[in-house]
Amino acid sequence: MITVTTEATPTAGILERLADEGVSIWLDDLSRKRIESGNLAELIADRNVVGVTTNPSIFQAAIGSGEGYQEQLADLAVRGVTVDEAVRMMTTADVRAAADILRPVYDATDGRDGRVSIEVDPRLAHDTTATVAEAGQLAWLVDRPNVMIKIPATRAGLPAITEVIAQGISVNVTLIFSLERYREVMDAYLAGLEKAAAKGLDLSHIHSVASFFVSRVDAEIDKRLTAIGTDEALALKGRAALANARLAYEAYEAVFSGDRWTALAGSWPNKQRPLWASTGVKDPAYKDTLYVDQLVAPGTVNTMPEATLNATADHGEITGDTVTGGYAQARADLAAVEALGISYDDVVTRLEDEGVAKFEVAWQDLLDAVKKSLGSKGADAE
Repeated sequence: MITVTTEATPTAGILERLADEGVSIWLDDLSRKRIESGNLAELIADRNVVGVTTNPSIFQAAIGSGEGYQEQLADLAVRGVTVDEAVRMMTTADVRAAADILRPVYDATDGRDGRVSIEVDPRLAHDTTATVAEAGQLAWLVDRPNVMIKIPATRAGLPAITEVIAQGISVNVTLIFSLERYREVMDAYLAGLEKAAAKGLDLSHIHSVASFFVSRVDAEIDKRLTAIGTDEALALKGRAALANARLAYEAYEAVFSGDRWTALAGSWPNKQRPLWASTGVKDPAYKDTLYVDQLVAPGTVNTMPEATLNATADHGEITGDTVTGGYAQARADLAAVEALGISYDDVVTRLEDEGVAKFEVAWQDLLDAVKKSLGSKGADAE
């Protein structure tokens, strides 16, 4: 833990230390109010924020509130656009504005950071062709070099990742829960780079992150451990998510030092960085910075809700790399969970299915809210 012995601002020191350890701090939230009030710019200046992620739930909360969107909604209603068109026009406008705010970071880091992510329509999660088309359309609509298109790591999403990367579009792969699926995601990224290289594209301009979800793993496994109720089971609570993430980083190290990666090295490609997502602690019994303090490793991204960002700034404990020395213990922790009869495969499959379903519900709620705001002048969504 860092001990502040001077009158320097302790919050800045903790976040700077995290950044110095090779962790890029991204904000897991966006709204028009945050943009127009100057709050996003303040977080970049004062909180070491170098990127932004969005998802359907974030936009549902922002646009569903109506705050900051009334004028645009009125204009869209007069024009008689469909609900789907209205939602895309509002979300891409917010992402475009955020990308402009983050452009100096993008330029200063040669495209590594300064990124803003926007997700394909979650209803397309099981449709490869539609996902590829939607990704291209979103990249065109935002029209900023620092946008990343989010594609879920479903079975149908994997070939879409390859095709979108092959088009030279940067991708944030989301909803990754299992180690097997994560390896497939890295394979899909490498396949995309290989296709892009064969087409003569400049690989140095293509970036990707792989969003590996954390807290939801503990929430599901802890529930099952509590149901078992033995001392052995209860002692494992709060350990599975960190173990899973640490083994993901081990896989990342192996893939991006392997022969396939080395074969691309002459084309100046960028590694697909692991991004720790769902880092807000769900169990109040755990320290609120658990998934930040314990997932520090070089070349990673941690996307935090603002509450977690502020908690880390206030009392995070950044003690150096807390990932690479823990692989053996991570394997032991997951093995102990399995030994109690909790199926890892069942857990991660359930979480992926629930993750896609939750985003679909949030998206539909957003469409319904916008339809209501548009009123009788807005056409129905198709």
